[in-house]
Amino acid sequence: MPDLDSAAVMAYFESLSNWNRWGPQDELGTLNLITPATRLAALRCVKEGRAISCSRTISPKPASDNMQPLLHFMVTSGESAGSGKATAADWIGMPVHGHGITHLDALSHEFWDGKMYNGRPATTVSTATGAAKSNIESSREGVFTRGVLLDLPRLSNRGWLEPGTLVTPDELDQCCSSESVEVGPGDALIIRTGRDARKASHGHYRPMVDGVPGLHASCLPWLREHGVALLGSDSVSDAIPSGLEQLDMPIHIIGIVAMGLWLLDNCDLEELADSCSGRDQWDFLFVTAPLRLKNSTGSPVNPLAIV
Repeated sequence: MPDLDSAAVMAYFESLSNWNRWGPQDELGTLNLITPATRLAALRCVKEGRAISCSRTISPKPASDNMQPLLHFMVTSGESAGSGKATAADWIGMPVHGHGITHLDALSHEFWDGKMYNGRPATTVSTATGAAKSNIESSREGVFTRGVLLDLPRLSNRGWLEPGTLVTPDELDQCCSSESVEVGPGDALIIRTGRDARKASHGHYRPMVDGVPGLHASCLPWLREHGVALLGSDSVSDAIPSGLEQLDMPIHIIGIVAMGLWLLDNCDLEELADSCSGRDQWDFLFVTAPLRLKNSTGSPVNPLAIV
């Protein structure tokens, strides 16, 4: 494990900062790395024209990893339908963040020392108006780029990583080498920890009790060096616990606040991993589009891998 303490990680706020890199008004952060040329190049990854959903089913059933479940009410249903036209309609309510729903974090989701990405004050996000800047509408054009899946359990011939496992930069490099794939500027990097394989064997996990496998803070320079535009995972990217004293969720805090890195949490990656392994091709066209929720700090999404 890299010899890294909290003070060294805090120094990443300066050394890895993208504040003003794309101008003082920027709200896109690392999505600026996705260019028209990047999108055109991503199309070359498609060989079969098959789409694979990387989203979890949004469930109304409470569970230890779904503590704030979907609220689903039928406004009208078919139970009273008679002759002629009838209609069914739903009312849906759900939290955006947490461990249960596949969602994209906007850059207004995290703060440090009263600031969010690009130096904006945290008060830009208020209870009265929501996120006035760097909200999810900043990504209204969606994410359309090359995706790369790094299957970390496969690297060690395991079905999953155990809760609390800390993934190091060396392991990211080893996984790239094992899969004969490189991560480059503008890519969506998708990390499989095997959450759903473990769930099938052991049942629901308790993220805040048992811990969560994920990236160690030392991976942050690796992400910036490789020009990752979006980081996704079947968990929340961060390892819980972080392995650092007095600093939890450093991938979220430094990634979002300092780097402007967009994070995609709680994907379902089992079908994609099987497809990539079967074809021995670990890159694909990656597409996701958030809802245009006014002044929201995130959005549920259904990411698609086109293989």
